[in-house]
Amino acid sequence: MTEHENIQTGQPSFGWPVIENILGGLSILLLIGLTVLTSVDVVARWFGAPISGAFELTQIMLAALIYSALPLTTKAKEHVEVELFSMIFGKGMDMIFHIVAHVASVLVLFVLGWRLWEHGARLAADGAVTDSLGLPFAPIAYFASVSCILSGFIVLVALFKARPKN
Repeated sequence: MTEHENIQTGQPSFGWPVIENILGGLSILLLIGLTVLTSVDVVARWFGAPISGAFELTQIMLAALIYSALPLTTKAKEHVEVELFSMIFGKGMDMIFHIVAHVASVLVLFVLGWRLWEHGARLAADGAVTDSLGLPFAPIAYFASVSCILSGFIVLVALFKARPKN
């Protein structure tokens, strides 16, 4: 969304497009990296020469991919929604369910972000690293924490802006 569109729609222009581009680009690079690493490792295994540390790199890249995409998915409202209660109680209850779901999501994302940050601090203090490559775990935990907190703020903003579908 351009600066002009942000002003017209009343959307804040505090940098979401920049964050979106960074996270989107990171997600693309991680997905390409996972694909290339897995493909090369499979071919190398045919020749009896697997890539050392490929499993660790795959785990780290997958975790980073999930958490880089979380705020993007949250902002785009692309999470899976099941409207069982609407079918049972009717559309009149949608606003209540909408509020409850958003409040629960905000709480879960903020608590998860807080606990991931604490976990990252423990990992950093312990000097925890991967077995074969010696890569530190703490940066991934911190990244996941920031991603959850950012997603929590996105849901919090959506709580006050959006209305449920009719």
